[in-house]
Amino acid sequence: MVNANLCVDMGVSEDTVRRDLHELSQAGKLIKVHGGALSLAFNEVKFDSSNVYSRSNKVKIAEKAIRLIQNNMYVLTSGGTTIIEMTKQLPPQLKATFITGSIPAVNVYITHPNINVVMIGDKVNKAARITVGASALSKIREVNADLCFLGTNAIDLQRGITDNDWEVVELKKAMVAASAKTVCLAISEKLNSFEALQVCVLKQIDYLITELDPDDKMLQPYVAAGITVL
Repeated sequence: MVNANLCVDMGVSEDTVRRDLHELSQAGKLIKVHGGALSLAFNEVKFDSSNVYSRSNKVKIAEKAIRLIQNNMYVLTSGGTTIIEMTKQLPPQLKATFITGSIPAVNVYITHPNINVVMIGDKVNKAARITVGASALSKIREVNADLCFLGTNAIDLQRGITDNDWEVVELKKAMVAASAKTVCLAISEKLNSFEALQVCVLKQIDYLITELDPDDKMLQPYVAAGITVL
């Protein structure tokens, strides 16, 4: 934990560190997050969404996804551009705790007035812009989340959710195992496709959200498989 490290480095108590971090946050000199704080420079890291592939469809998915989030929930989120669109749609009055290793997601979460933010992990997967590795997995396994939102590269009736990055797959597996409900966010062109590495089987998915109308015939096999389609 960041606070513990500061206590050792500065030779002060955790109460002192917490008080000082709170005062610095109130003064606008840093961004306070669970376990410590972030430099203001962190919030200056911008991720351009203007060239996001199929952005209008991802916005539609995000608008559906936030309907599942209720006050006081603990929510795990993976990385991915659809997740980022969801973070931007969160209503300002929402009070919940979001747990993620996604750097772009945290960059949005910390601007929200009422949600708590828990950032996991230490090693950064640069391609996915998400923290991975043993520390991230260990932290996730301590969580009992209400919802897990997965940005999805591929979903198939036989193979479930699949991906192509070992580290990201291990992270997503841990998130699914740590959550009461799993939500798959996928633009429709990701349906009926698969990658080399399995994240979870179809029966582990509770909700599937695409930009399509839930009655679309392309989605009916997933409905028949017992998934709630939104």
